[in-house]
Amino acid sequence: MDIYIARQPIFDRQKRLFAYEVLYRASMENVFPADMDSEEATHTVLAHVLFNIGLDTITGSRKALINFTEDHLLKRTPTQLPQSRCIIEILESILPSPEVFTACRELKERGYVLALDDFNFNGQTEQLIPWVDIVKVDFQAIDQEKLPENMTRMQQYSGVRWLAEKVENHEEFQLALRLGFEYFQGYFFNKPEVLKNKTIDSSKIILLNLLAEVCRPEVDLKKIERLIAPDVSLSYKLLRYINSVYYSLVRKVTSVRYALTYLGEFGARQFVSLVAASEISTGKPSELMRLSMVRAQLCQLLGATRNIPADDSQLFLLGLFSLLDAMLDISMAELTEKLPLSDELKSALNERRGPLAPYLQAVIAYEQGEFQACTSYLQVLGIAPEAMIKAYFKALAWADLFDANLS
Repeated sequence: MDIYIARQPIFDRQKRLFAYEVLYRASMENVFPADMDSEEATHTVLAHVLFNIGLDTITGSRKALINFTEDHLLKRTPTQLPQSRCIIEILESILPSPEVFTACRELKERGYVLALDDFNFNGQTEQLIPWVDIVKVDFQAIDQEKLPENMTRMQQYSGVRWLAEKVENHEEFQLALRLGFEYFQGYFFNKPEVLKNKTIDSSKIILLNLLAEVCRPEVDLKKIERLIAPDVSLSYKLLRYINSVYYSLVRKVTSVRYALTYLGEFGARQFVSLVAASEISTGKPSELMRLSMVRAQLCQLLGATRNIPADDSQLFLLGLFSLLDAMLDISMAELTEKLPLSDELKSALNERRGPLAPYLQAVIAYEQGEFQACTSYLQVLGIAPEAMIKAYFKALAWADLFDANLS
């Protein structure tokens, strides 16, 4: 049985990563198999998460937010999960009852953190608030004009932390901040804050020039060396990377020139684009760069599964650059004009059109848990859905390893 799992980041007020919500399905369809009810399917998926894949693979060292049906809550299924690693999410469909209250109390006594999903400020579900630690509010489902009044009324629950989910833009993030929300989930962090008369910092112009060099059809390693060598930070990261366990070289490399020569054209292109993007994203949530890395590797891995050869470097840059506008707070169209990208790459990044676009669309749909849409894009590419599962976890592991070697 194939299990489709994605994760979505949750941030604190400083936009630091707090946890991941784990999204899962028993198939790419939004319905359960005809011969399996929802309870059995949930149990099967959780078994895969716990024993086959493992939480470390999915969320690393971060907590995992996992939702449960009422039946699983009453059966104490969450106790199979380590309380130090998981937050138990109570679905909005679960209505207050003595049995539910008892289950919540027992879980809290065992040290579990409980979250109430999709709270809509009605009197019935409000009865559950004293039994949970975190309350989630869907910003796209509630009346935002009435939200200040409702949040003022909720101040009576002093021990509860509030999580704003489906925060889609920076205006909604600022509203949630003002109203006292402590945690935030949504796609606001990977969208640019397009400010009037925004200019690119001079130090980042140098990095864009470096990106421009690795985007050319033929990489000039000598020119890249001249750009990297004077920059202490970039030189240090290159030498740290080449001497990491990832390569396990017999002799330590101390020269920028030798490091680039060893990496070769493809390796240098990949490293320089990653480290330049990492420097550009300074001051942004660390998850932004991590997500860029996952997208880059995932697009590349998907391309490798096709019978028709695909350009590895183009697919890698497609994923990596897909969040460049959010890193620099400048429109994608303006940024792509500054870089010598191929027409196919520009069309995919700017308009989601052309032969490269389905790769990025499939990756984004998967990370957002839109598994059916992901399947449609994969069909266009002639890629089996099962390939996405394997590629996704490989991309997560690769991004974690690369990030560790750059830190």
